Parts: sequence; C-alpha cells; structure tokens
Amino acid sequence: MKKLIISGVVVALLVAAYFIYGAFGTEVNPANAAGPSAGPPKAVSVIQIAPQKIILKKELPGRITAYRQSQVRPQVDGLIVERLFEEGSNVTKGDQLYQIDDARYVAGLNSAKADLKSAEANIRSVRAQANRYKQLIEIEAVSKQEYDNIRADVDKASAAISVAKAAVDVAQVNLDYTKVYAPISGRIGRSFVTEGGLVTANQDQQLATITQLDPVYVDMQESGDEALHLRSRLTGVDEAPVTIVYGDASSKDSVYPYEGTLKFSEVTVDETTGSVTLRAEIPNKDYVLMPGLFVRAQINMGEKDVLLVPQRATLRGADGKLSLWVVDQDNKAQKRVIETEQAYNDQWVVTSGVESGDQVIVEGYQKIGAGQVVAPSPWVSADAAEQAVTSTK
Repeated sequence: MKKLIISGVVVALLVAAYFIYGAFGTEVNPANAAGPSAGPPKAVSVIQIAPQKIILKKELPGRITAYRQSQVRPQVDGLIVERLFEEGSNVTKGDQLYQIDDARYVAGLNSAKADLKSAEANIRSVRAQANRYKQLIEIEAVSKQEYDNIRADVDKASAAISVAKAAVDVAQVNLDYTKVYAPISGRIGRSFVTEGGLVTANQDQQLATITQLDPVYVDMQESGDEALHLRSRLTGVDEAPVTIVYGDASSKDSVYPYEGTLKFSEVTVDETTGSVTLRAEIPNKDYVLMPGLFVRAQINMGEKDVLLVPQRATLRGADGKLSLWVVDQDNKAQKRVIETEQAYNDQWVVTSGVESGDQVIVEGYQKIGAGQVVAPSPWVSADAAEQAVTSTK
C-alpha cells in the first residue's frame, strides 16, 4: 500500500515539473519573434513588362483532305480488254484509262442506223402517197377519211424517224462508254480490275480512284467559342495566311515551305461535339502532303500590341487559374491572378492581372510570401545569356 502511495506522489511531481518547465523554461528565439520577414531581403529576378507588337497565331490540329477525288466507274457491261495507264502516275482529264470490249455495242449501233434508214425510206413512200391523195381529194376521187388516214401515216413515219435517231444516239453513247476516260486531272491509284475482268454498270467496286493533290485542303476542328473569337479577330481580313507544321515542331524542316489561306468555316456548330470545322487551302506542288495526314495548322491572325509574361513565372492553382508574383513600389512581393488569351512561344499573352511597367518575378518566387521585402534584379533568359557569352568570345 505504501509503495502505491509513493509511486503516485512521484508521478504527480514529474507531471508538475513538466508543466512548470513548459511555462517558464522555454527560451524565446529572437529570430522566431521577428517573424518571417526578418533577415536580409530575398533575392529575386524580375522582368519589367511592356507592350510588344507580335504576330498572333492560332495553332490547330488538322487533317489533309484531297481537293478533289473521283472514283472511276464503268457505265456499260463488258470485259476489260486493255488498261491504258500506269498505277500511281499523273493523268489528265480526258485521258483514256480502260477499254471495254465494244463488239456488241458496235453491232448495236449498226442495227440502230439500219432502223433509221428503214424509217427514212418509209416516210418517203408515205409522203408520196399523201401528195397523190391531196390531189385526188380536190376532185373528190378519194374520201376525206382516206386522206386523213394517210396524213396520220405521215406523222407516224416522222415519229418513227425520231425514235430511230434516238436509238442511234443511245447506241453511240453506249459505244463511247466502252472507252473509260479520266473525269478529272490528278494522280491515279491502283487498278481494282485487270484485263479480262468483267465489269457492270451497277457494280459497287470502282475501277480506280483519281485524287487531285495540288492544292489540298486542311480540315481543322475548333470549339464554338474559340471559333467566334477567331472570326472577330479576322473581321475585315479577306484571306488569313496559314502555315503547316508536321512532324517534330522543334525542327525547322517540319515547317511546310508553301503558305496557304483560310477559306471558310461551317455556318453551324456541331451539336454533338460543340465544334466548328475550319478549312484552309494549301499548295502541294511537290505532293508532300498526302490525304489523311495529321498536321498542325498555324493561322496568322495579324499583328497586335500585347503584354507578354514568361510561362516559367506563372503558377497554376487547383482551380486552374494562373497567378504570378510582382514587386510593388516598396519592393514587396504581391501575388496576382492573371487571365491569358493564348501562348506565344514560351510566354503567355496576358489580358488582365498585370499592367505595363509591372515588375514580374521570374525566379525566386518559391521562397517568398505575400508582403515580404525582396531584392529584385533584372532577369536574363538562358538564350540571352548564351548570346552574351558567345559575343564576348
């Protein structure tokens, strides 16, 4: 019993000593008492922003589409007896591509011509008889009914000639269709039929496909809101220049050498995707751009005075908004939320949040707080520093 009492007293004394030390034994650190702003100002690198004239460009993903494409199809039945082109070559509108066996159609044309001659011979006989009846009706040698009948026969014979002429025309058209011509100029692909193959006028399979590759179209998709902004930027501009970039964007060789123009956009917004289709026309003299190829199209929206801020100077919060740090007149750091229009190289085009003359912190903002005094110095980009070193050598 005595041991328990002694143990309790010892524990009570230890607890009391702990609280007394916590209240009076902790020493105050002068640095902590001074707060986070104590000590020398933090060194930061700043850039003073000012309006700059730049060429605004809108970059959109796009797909190359053929300017014109035609499927070569037969219009009569028959066997292919000859192919007159080389696969993958360029053809001109009107070039003969295939020859279909025409023996049956030659015979049909000859038969139609023979029917026409028969009809023409028949009408001469009927007209001669009608002329004789006309003389006889004057002396009442024939009845009026007989004269009306012969006049009707003349009209029938005339109609028979028209039918025979139409049959000749149809036969001639069918004979001409045995020669399959190129409907457009362009590059022709592989042939889907060979000599000896049977083709029909209603078959689903085309004989070949001709694609016009110069120029080509670039079809791009843009959201409705961005398309509205683009339209407002291009108001009064007849043709906006478009540059094509393909492959690795960091390589100069990936920029297509020929510049195109923005032609039109759809007049309605796709209800399912909320996007609008834009189309540009691009020269393709060397046939480098092939239909189906994915590219990036840069639309030149003209010059504009803007405020540029290095992207490395900005922070993106959890809400998706961009912010940065500026140095005020008292050399104190202040955080601001900014709004941007688009990216320009490695910078942001800022529309609100900063003004001309503001000093934006590019380096060193990670270790400062709001209202903290800083020691600003001009920021030098890595490219500028490298050029300075090169010039001194």
